[in-house]
Amino acid sequence: MQLLSAQPRIVAAVAGCVAAAAAVLVGAAPAAAAPAPHYVALGDSMASGPLIPDITGPVACGRSTRNYAHLLASRLGAASFTDVTCSGADTGDLTSPQKLSLAGIDMGTTPAQFDALRSDTTLVTLTVGGNDTGLVGVAQNCMQLDPTADPCKDSYTAGGVDQIVQRIAAFAPKLATALDTIHQRSPQARVVVTGYGLYIKHGGCWPVQPILNVDADWLQGEVHLLNQTIAAQAAAHAAEYVDVETPGVGHDACQSPSQRWLEGYVPTNLAAPLHPNARGEAAYAGIIGDQLEDASDA
Repeated sequence: MQLLSAQPRIVAAVAGCVAAAAAVLVGAAPAAAAPAPHYVALGDSMASGPLIPDITGPVACGRSTRNYAHLLASRLGAASFTDVTCSGADTGDLTSPQKLSLAGIDMGTTPAQFDALRSDTTLVTLTVGGNDTGLVGVAQNCMQLDPTADPCKDSYTAGGVDQIVQRIAAFAPKLATALDTIHQRSPQARVVVTGYGLYIKHGGCWPVQPILNVDADWLQGEVHLLNQTIAAQAAAHAAEYVDVETPGVGHDACQSPSQRWLEGYVPTNLAAPLHPNARGEAAYAGIIGDQLEDASDA
């Protein structure tokens, strides 16, 4: 009688072990791969990769097949991919056609970048703000061959008012509106916004890069402020920020040609002055891709 009464308990115990083992096996099963994204790349020349071979799309946009968007699309196995990045683009060119020119020659227009967004878009990358704030033009104005000259910073901060800080502040609400519009047009999209890179190390490297050391620090400080502004707007508008400035330490324009991610005033690699080279675009693609995959695995 005791053996008979114990039988149900034995059966229950065995069943429990089987269930536990099944749970372990299920838990050990690999996670399902993320679906291939429908990817749209938006942005300016930092994203388009001007003068990096090979060119695709309008010549005046300087869009390279080796920019970070193309490399990222390949890495992710994108189900569809549309790259509308274009040199000279600012936030206004996201919603309106962009006027194109090359060496002062009118090259027509290209459609508003947001025209590429669709309801089934699932990934959007955006790099914008450099042209809204005019930082490349400022850097060009700050080129200085005379080490005894007055810092160009003085002309941009006269009277205690930093003109570039004002431009960055004016850019912030434009980026906020742009991010909200992306979500409206592509409600399924994961929106990723990059900052800008480390262009020159602390203290500069005159005359390797012909900019006074005080101006080098001031300009990179303005880039850093722009990146902080982009990060804050991304956080406030359901987008993910990718920092490419911090990983760029040791890869700025002061470094050897084989180490640079960003070119200086006179490029040593095929790329536009003061822009990423192919190595930089590949590095940015890797940084963005790693962050996307890490977030997916979390």
